[in-house]
Amino acid sequence: MKFVRAFAPRHPAQVIVLGFVGAVAAGTGLLSLPLAKAGVGGAAFLEALFTATSAVCVTGLSTVDTPVFWSGFGQVVILVLIQIGGFGVMSFGTLLGVLTARRLGLKSRLSAAAETKSTGFGDVRRLLLGVLGISVVVESVLALTLAARFMVRYSYPPGEAVWHGVFHAVSAFNNAGFALHSDNLMGFVGDPWVCLPIAAAVIIGGLGFPVLFELGRQYRRPVLWSMNTKLVLAGSAVLLIGGTVFLTAVEWTNPATLGALPPADRVLAGLFQSAITRTAGFNSVDISQMHPVSWLGMDILMFIGGGPAGTAGGLKITTFAVLFFILSTELQGGTAVNIFGKRLSRAVHRQAITVVLLAIALVVGSSMFLMLITDFGQERILFEVISAFATVGLSTGITAAMPPAGQLVLILLMFIGRLGPVTLGAALALRERPLLYEFPKERPLIG
Repeated sequence: MKFVRAFAPRHPAQVIVLGFVGAVAAGTGLLSLPLAKAGVGGAAFLEALFTATSAVCVTGLSTVDTPVFWSGFGQVVILVLIQIGGFGVMSFGTLLGVLTARRLGLKSRLSAAAETKSTGFGDVRRLLLGVLGISVVVESVLALTLAARFMVRYSYPPGEAVWHGVFHAVSAFNNAGFALHSDNLMGFVGDPWVCLPIAAAVIIGGLGFPVLFELGRQYRRPVLWSMNTKLVLAGSAVLLIGGTVFLTAVEWTNPATLGALPPADRVLAGLFQSAITRTAGFNSVDISQMHPVSWLGMDILMFIGGGPAGTAGGLKITTFAVLFFILSTELQGGTAVNIFGKRLSRAVHRQAITVVLLAIALVVGSSMFLMLITDFGQERILFEVISAFATVGLSTGITAAMPPAGQLVLILLMFIGRLGPVTLGAALALRERPLLYEFPKERPLIG
């Protein structure tokens, strides 16, 4: 018993990590079955592991052609893994406990609060039911919209149209980027009835559930919105508009991407790719043919990501907004960081700096390692690494060509990116060691 207790998780973050590991392991086992692969035989272990990790971590990167390689059963497994990963393994398990036992234990509350970043333990049950409600509503509306479009405009049989609608709705709201077309969504580049609803679902999922809850309660009273909600909404608007203008301008004359489209379709494609780049892995143009400057701009958008406590990846808008205001305050000679009329806690300063520095170190180290073991250019490798770490899923076309060691690196990046560097670090820590004393202050020279 002492041996079991020694290795039992003691921190909610550890439970979350173990939950995700269990989901990836289960998904890998199911995708390894011959039933999951189209044609004869089963998928190789690395193919199944990579796809399962990408699905659970709602990324969208893949080493195989999803609609061709996987059977109907395999696609259903991927869909379920996306839904579980987007909702959060621990939140999903806690919600099942709510619906069946109608009560929560303290350990379950701690795990769910850590996964959903809840501000209190008493509201976990209501929060999880609200998450479920939002997910069902958004995914149902999008699935019906897409199914109707596929039937009316593209003459899909009813059953196939519904399946495509459901799959892409779940993939979009959970910011996964998996698609049931070999060219992803390039065949719908000029169709606003497909691109705009998917982009809207991606944006909604990427705002984060705390923002959605607060908008539902206080949508008529912006003055009462929290700092988190204001930062996410303002940052999302700036990045969406800025990304649209940037990508559309750079790719406007590129014949391999936007240049061959009518002007209206170019703007639509630029808007769609801007919305998708920060959170999900869909693409309506050929990413591999884009200008390297566009890749660099998309690297920035992917790295920033969406809102916290949602289905988006990246380091989150709030993290970079905090760094921006810290920088602005320091340049102006201020002593306290004030945002929207409120003072920012100094603990948040340290958290933001820690998260960003850990992420940069991981991205740089992974990029350097992949540059050593592959012959791909630096721009493509950096794009792939950031896409995996930010759980975006966009690719310049080199994922499948990566050696096994490179694919394992991407798997690790997706896993860490989904859980977050700080969450993973807390899960790996043996125990907390609070200091009961402080050292004298001293200031080194900076610059």
